[in-house]
Amino acid sequence: MRIEKDSMGEMELPDAALFGASTQRAVLNFPISGHGMPEGFLSGLARVKLACARANEELGRLDAGKAGLIATAAEEIIAGQNMDQFPVDVFQTGSGTSSNMNMNEVLANRCSQLAGKPVGSKEPVHPNDDCNLGQSSNDIVPTTLHVSVAVALRDQLKPALQELETSLQAKADAFAEVVKIGRTHLMDATPLTLGQEFSGYAAQLRKGVARVDRAVEALMELAIGGTAVGTGINCHPEFAGKVCRLLSEQTGLAFREADNHFEAQGGRDDSVEVAGLLATIAASLTKVANDIRLLGSGPRSGIGELALPATQPGSSIMPGKVNPVMSEMLVQASLYAQGMATIVQGCGRDGHFELNVTIPLIAKSLHDAITVLANGASTFSRRCVEGLEVNKETCDQLVKRSLMLVTALNPYIGYDNAAKVAKRAFAENKTLREVVLEEGLMKEADLEKALDPMSMVQPG
Repeated sequence: MRIEKDSMGEMELPDAALFGASTQRAVLNFPISGHGMPEGFLSGLARVKLACARANEELGRLDAGKAGLIATAAEEIIAGQNMDQFPVDVFQTGSGTSSNMNMNEVLANRCSQLAGKPVGSKEPVHPNDDCNLGQSSNDIVPTTLHVSVAVALRDQLKPALQELETSLQAKADAFAEVVKIGRTHLMDATPLTLGQEFSGYAAQLRKGVARVDRAVEALMELAIGGTAVGTGINCHPEFAGKVCRLLSEQTGLAFREADNHFEAQGGRDDSVEVAGLLATIAASLTKVANDIRLLGSGPRSGIGELALPATQPGSSIMPGKVNPVMSEMLVQASLYAQGMATIVQGCGRDGHFELNVTIPLIAKSLHDAITVLANGASTFSRRCVEGLEVNKETCDQLVKRSLMLVTALNPYIGYDNAAKVAKRAFAENKTLREVVLEEGLMKEADLEKALDPMSMVQPG
């Protein structure tokens, strides 16, 4: 064990710990959930610290040696190293000060190691004076929130949605000539092709990708430069612009300084907007997953138009049973993401005066939602959609049995007569063709043409 000091006094720490007294106090103060901050957020915070160090170096406020050490330590964390050194619980100070200081202490102590100095010596790099130079938790943590979530949206969620969209579009093309009965209100409707149905699913995913792009754009303004309350106290006037430029160079995203720092720190409306877009994406994925599992229901006593891939035994008691587990997984993942979005909406209300005090929970919720949606969509694409097959015979039989083909007879016999035909056919268990001919409502040749299902899926 070793002893470190902070502004509140001494604190005992394990020798192997790279964090310091401030972090250890937070660990003792917040034994709440056992859930630390998301790795994506921590990587983003290290990325922001790296940019701050280089910006301070450019401004002549931090010498090149210190800036280089901080950069090296930050790059290690960005690469996924030393993640076990961030033990602070998500449910902590609402500004994220504990996580900010956790990062400052880890960076400073790693710099001590790199420079051959004792851990905890604060030499040659000080956690506050150097790692936090020109910064406050109140602008750094909101900045990290935007940077880390934007990167996760672009690198995790967008590729997963694109992958699923590609799989769905491939099935839309493959099923283009398969005519099936449509359904509205869960009841029989007029025909369409299975390809047309799947084209709708693919379009939902394309719109989902566009929503991800809009979510990323909503996060491009950064709070950096506002420091404590948005006034920029102790911050060089050129600092924020340089940090935004460096972050843009690192990530390839067009980050910019917030137009109004008081809004950027007091409100979290941008996060609420992103949460709403994620909830919409989750709703789309749920629609697709539910339709596919319903179309594959059976195999003999359900709809059975699709044959879903068999991925695992479906029952511990019913031999041979196979369930639509991938659809069930994606529905649950989507429900979870929508729950996280609801949390963010509630958090967005808690901006009291110059600071929102729920930022760690916002970060956890958004990163969790992105992760489960991305993994869910990608897995669903590979383990379900790519292996889908059509039961064409079932599709044909259901089309022939449907009474809603009568809709195509409206121009020939009128709505009222068509309704009577449908009701009599249902009551007497006859086909539409039989009833129309018995009633003498149409000539047989005209009737055959009017009841051709393929003509109904391509009107005009």
